[in-house]
Amino acid sequence: MKKKTINSKGVSFTQAINISEKWCKEWEEGILSEEVLADRIAELIKTKNGLRGFFAYALSDRNCCLLDKLPFSLVFKLIENGKDVVEIIVKNLIMSSAQIIFHQRENNTEYKQISENIADRCKGILQVLETKLVTNTVNKIIKDLDNLGNSFDNSTKYDDQQKEFIRQQIFDIAK
Repeated sequence: MKKKTINSKGVSFTQAINISEKWCKEWEEGILSEEVLADRIAELIKTKNGLRGFFAYALSDRNCCLLDKLPFSLVFKLIENGKDVVEIIVKNLIMSSAQIIFHQRENNTEYKQISENIADRCKGILQVLETKLVTNTVNKIIKDLDNLGNSFDNSTKYDDQQKEFIRQQIFDIAK
């Protein structure tokens, strides 16, 4: 039997999303073991596109329960990837938290719920990752929160209500 591999060096963001979806569904159907899935994800997230694509899918897809269950073998692989994993999860927590406030203002309960789910998944992951790395990363973010924004170039800054909610979400990690 030939081992399934991907060319993780050349994977695009979209390919990483599609690969992640396929693997997560195979895991949920019992086709892949937790260990095999964790090994595959570990290879995928070694690249920037793989890291972004995996978390874009796993955090946002309502039907993907992988990050809700957090198998130990996956947690171990996420810890091994350290700084990059922590940084992307913290960034997703910040963005989704700001979006919760935005959608609340717009009375868009569906999108607010999606953002809450992403934020909850981020907090759950951060609670099981290497504590010192998480603490250092969130402390840096809290110090720089006034310079961050909800646009790619940070030109649109978070308002006071969003910043306060982001702080609350970060403090929830310690609970």
